[in-house]
Amino acid sequence: MRFTPAFLDELRDRVPVSEIVGQRVKLKRQGREYAGLSPFNAEKTPSFFVNDQKGFYHCFSSGRHGDVFKFLMETDGVSFPEAVERVAELAGVPLPKESPEEARRAETRAGLVEIMEMAALFFEAQLQDRGGAAARGYLAGRALSPQLQAAFRMGYAPNDRFALRNHLRAKNVPVADMVEAGLLVSGPDIAEPFDRFRDRVMFPIQDARGKVIAFGGRAMSADAPAKYLNSPETPLFHKGATLFNHHRARAAAHPAGTVIAVEGYVDVIALSGAGIAHVVATNGTAFTPEQLELTWRMAPEPILCFDGDKAGRRAGFRAIETALPLLQPGRSLRFAFLPEGRDPDDLVRAEGRAAMEAVLARASPMIDVLWAKELEAGPTDTPERAAAFEHRLRAALAAIRDETVKRHYQTAIQSRLQAFGRPAQTSRRGPAAARRPGGGGRSRAGASPEPVQIAASATLRQSPLLGAASGRLPAREVALLLAPINHPSLLESLAEAFAELDLSTRDLDRLRRAALDAYAHGASDRDEMREALRAADCGALLDRADAALLSSNWWVGEGADPVDAAVAWRHAAALHNKVRALHKELRSAEQDFGRDFTDDNFRRIVEIQRQLSAAEGSEASIENFGGASGRSVRAM
Repeated sequence: MRFTPAFLDELRDRVPVSEIVGQRVKLKRQGREYAGLSPFNAEKTPSFFVNDQKGFYHCFSSGRHGDVFKFLMETDGVSFPEAVERVAELAGVPLPKESPEEARRAETRAGLVEIMEMAALFFEAQLQDRGGAAARGYLAGRALSPQLQAAFRMGYAPNDRFALRNHLRAKNVPVADMVEAGLLVSGPDIAEPFDRFRDRVMFPIQDARGKVIAFGGRAMSADAPAKYLNSPETPLFHKGATLFNHHRARAAAHPAGTVIAVEGYVDVIALSGAGIAHVVATNGTAFTPEQLELTWRMAPEPILCFDGDKAGRRAGFRAIETALPLLQPGRSLRFAFLPEGRDPDDLVRAEGRAAMEAVLARASPMIDVLWAKELEAGPTDTPERAAAFEHRLRAALAAIRDETVKRHYQTAIQSRLQAFGRPAQTSRRGPAAARRPGGGGRSRAGASPEPVQIAASATLRQSPLLGAASGRLPAREVALLLAPINHPSLLESLAEAFAELDLSTRDLDRLRRAALDAYAHGASDRDEMREALRAADCGALLDRADAALLSSNWWVGEGADPVDAAVAWRHAAALHNKVRALHKELRSAEQDFGRDFTDDNFRRIVEIQRQLSAAEGSEASIENFGGASGRSVRAM
């Protein structure tokens, strides 16, 4: 049976060498390779190595070396066709049928490869000819040297409807074959097929073996309908299953330890010219599952690199949606976003290789970008919006098929939600169970923890966000208003600070203005103040404030010593102003993180949350000191 090189390459890509070798040899990962005892010689120290990225094994003790097929032939004594059949069965790929039709298809594909090579040579020659002067000037302006042009086999398609067709016809290539190769445009309403690519800089697209299978063309004219034009789908070229520069990057990815995926042909060439050779590009498409699989066969954590604008972020977010179902243990992605308005080509031309490497060094793990994706989808400045954010995250994680990976993502996201100010869920059995030895974990072996009703902390209860969302008046602000209402003498020293309080509701601001007006008109004790407020049509609002006052705010009541109340008011006001400022800073930090999801921006959010937690501790010191214990607040 005859197997085409493309079929054998597909099997090699689908079945890692380690998967076959691991059935015979106990392998242990060592860096990018696997090591084990030789299956060919008895030994105590491993000298047998497998490299999935390069697709081979090597035995130092015996000198044997080969691919997945040769390993089966050497260890099991099978023939080459039998080895291919075993690997194909494992990969779930049907063997090619030995039929005249299949033989004709294989012959046709081989013929198309020859035609594409002839077209590539024609375009290369045209670039160096007089008609390619403008194209050469364009490439020079992009800092693409003649050496790079030759290495990537760049060319030029003349501005002539029949230049390539006539050239190939002179070499006895049938027009029908040119159409099938995607080089000519034809159709029922087209009298004579004509060249698809005209007046364009040409970039050959090659398969994993380096054979030209398609072209991408960049228009020289600003009036062209499409700036970039790719070959159509053909028997050789499936756009969503091909990566530009695949065959070169595959060799460079092993020593580099990763592979970089960018968006454009010129980006690939510019990075290669700067010494970053392990780089590929999609062919004008969003990343497809097939393209991601190709990158994973080169490295376990490819870096997807996007432009730093909104379109670049959207492309990165789409890649996450494609990748989540495909994640496996040890297989993920990292994301690098360039500075605003820059692409890789611009960056290396303006600032050199070091600038690009700095961007790649800051590449974010996939979980960071997933977090930023859902954070950017909507604000989190109310409990409902925060809940929507959490819901989006959990819905995204549901797409992960591998249960082990999904569990680790869920754990990591839960931890981040806690750091982000979202309470964790533990056990439904409640606080009493949590206090008993062993009561806070699993109720029995293998049982999953169940959610518990979480009581809001003092700071959360008094948060302007919580009060506004529930329709209740924020308790801390109520205390800060009622203390001067119950003790008007406080306004002798606190009137300015009282007037400048940052309040979250119009109702409380109206109550404050009415209290200041009553004090200015002579209200000197609690009864006079309250009578004046009711006369100013604030009676219902005053009743609401009284109902919202927490019992822990002992210093507000009329029985508190005015000196103690003044000291406590200053502490509470300072805490209130700090918490309000932190909430504003948190919203700003969330927005910054949504625009630029770096470690520094995420650490800023966590630090603000830590400061808010510390403020809650300060709240407790005010609540628990003085009133119930009889101690003076002045001792604080």
